[in-house]
Amino acid sequence: MHHVVSKYERELLAVLAGDEKGVAAVIKSCTEQEKERMTRIQNRPFLVVRAAGSGSEGTGDLLALRGDLCFPIEVKTTKDKKLYLSGRTKDQYDAMEREGERCSLMPLYAHRLKGVRGDSWRIFRVETSTLTGASKRLERSIPPLPLTRNGSKHIDWDKGLPLNEFISILCNENSKLQGLKQRTDDEKISRYYPQTSTKNVDYIAELLNRRS
Repeated sequence: MHHVVSKYERELLAVLAGDEKGVAAVIKSCTEQEKERMTRIQNRPFLVVRAAGSGSEGTGDLLALRGDLCFPIEVKTTKDKKLYLSGRTKDQYDAMEREGERCSLMPLYAHRLKGVRGDSWRIFRVETSTLTGASKRLERSIPPLPLTRNGSKHIDWDKGLPLNEFISILCNENSKLQGLKQRTDDEKISRYYPQTSTKNVDYIAELLNRRS
């Protein structure tokens, strides 16, 4: 069956890709704090593509990539705050969980609630056990799909992470990673050149650049 791209998929794609018009359209009714957080994505955008064979075999609807982060994203839009998974939607979840495990990815659900002002998106993660690196560090910040009384996974908009907070975490994570990389590089330099400070190495590198 041919997958019809919804305007809500396009909306989320534009935001995560840091598209200025797309972000502006989404934040119109947001608070100042939500607007500030949401616009941070423009400095740390993702490459976002529609997944081939979207909605099946664990690919999700969108694929967002940046640095060492990659999220398959399943987009759901409802008028009700809760969405129960059964039949095809349960199969989708199981496939995303399976692919997440197989490829060490953190698949996400992005739930768009219709008819609300402010940030109408909520983010959930599909629980997997093979995460590493940046995805592993993000794991504790993003809520998994909650359970019903009988233990079934479902989506509850009220229990999700607001998109503006998700973006804020992602942009802060990127800053932390940059700092961590710099510290690691400094440690390598001091280990291999114990008598040489980082500043001296930078100075030498600058001289070599000028000569070339």
